[in-house]
Order: sequence, then structure tokens, then C-alpha cells
Amino acid sequence: MSKGLIIAIDGPAGSGKSTSAKLIAKKLGYLYIDTGAMYRAITYLALENEALKDESRILELARKSKIELKYNNENLVVMLNDQDVSKEIRSSDVNTHVSDVSKISAVRKLLVEKQREIGEKGSGVVMEGRDIGTVVFPNADVKIFLTASIDTRADRRAKEYFQNGSEVIVKDIKNNLSNRDKIDSSRKDSPLTKAPDAVAIDTTDITIAEQVTLIIKEVKKVALKKNIQLSI
Repeated sequence: MSKGLIIAIDGPAGSGKSTSAKLIAKKLGYLYIDTGAMYRAITYLALENEALKDESRILELARKSKIELKYNNENLVVMLNDQDVSKEIRSSDVNTHVSDVSKISAVRKLLVEKQREIGEKGSGVVMEGRDIGTVVFPNADVKIFLTASIDTRADRRAKEYFQNGSEVIVKDIKNNLSNRDKIDSSRKDSPLTKAPDAVAIDTTDITIAEQVTLIIKEVKKVALKKNIQLSI
């Protein structure tokens, strides 16, 4: 198995992490891991079991859970205990509570272990989340930190809801994002923060294609230094 790069893409909700990471993984022929989907799956599980206020119960559910990330026609399929929950984990309820669940230290520790196992098995991985470059893979070859204005991020999320057949008031989405930012950035364990050696990219006024180009440029520079062959 040929050696590949570990690429970490972090940033707040709506900054373009998932879309960019998927496109970059496809270009490179690398494994793509959406760590946020894993936290969403546990949040969905907690909601289904009415366990949101019981951290020990959430941890128990997480320990017993089986999470698989698969791809079908380039779409991410999230399997939770052999059930496809890809649509369910994108609900407004999960959006509202995912930061509360993901700030539970024991849950983060458990999922970080799973994320490392997945990443270390591949011959190249693009992993996105909020603590990939700081905690999950602090020695990642490439670290990217995406940002965007709250208004831009809220508009992007509103469009996602609309495309999925739901309509949510942009103001409500903005409030939810602001609350998630506060929780994610201030939690004691693995807070959302830019790694000192990460390259920051503001995606507010650029297209997905443009941000992918910027990230690929950084990837190529590192690959050249490490003498690693890329498929592009």
C-alpha cells in the first residue's frame, strides 16, 4: 500500500468543510471521513432514546453503537447499528443538540479513537471536523482551517434545508450556528480552534471550486516536500 497524506480540515459549521473535503478526497483518490456525521449519529441515538440529559447513558449508547461511513454514488451514507440514518442526522433537532453531545469528554475520547483507527488504515485520508488538526491528528501532513461570516454560513445551511425539502427561518439557523460556535469554541475538551500551523482560508466570498483550488495548492506543496506522488 502506497503512502499517502493525512489532510485535516477544520472549521465551524457552514464554512464549507464537508463539500471541500469530499471533492478533495475524490480528486486524490483518498478516503474521506466526516467526523461530524459520527457525532450527529450519537446525537440522533440520544434523541431516540430520550437520553439527552443523561451523559452516562449517552456514553453507554456510544460505546454500544456501530457507526459505518459508506459511499453510494458519491453520497455519504451513515449507517448506525446497520440502519441508514443519513437523512435523520441532518434534522434541525440533531443540529440543535449535536454540540451539547459532542462536548462530552468521554464521548469525544471514544470517537477520536475510532477516527484515528479509520485514518491510520488508509493510504491517504481527508478528515474534516473541529479538532482534527489539534487533537485527532495533531501531526497531520496538511492542516486547513476554514472560516466564513455567520450570515454566509446561515444562508448556506438554509439552502441545504431547502434542497432536502425543509424550510427553516434563516434567523433561527443563524442563532443556532452562533450557539454552536460558542459551545464548540468554549468546551473544555477539544475546543474548536485553529492549530498554530494550520492554513486559514476565509470562504465568505469565494466559491467551492476556488477554496478547493486553494487547499489543493497547499496539498501539492506538502506532497512535493515529502516526495509523495499525487493522482492530480
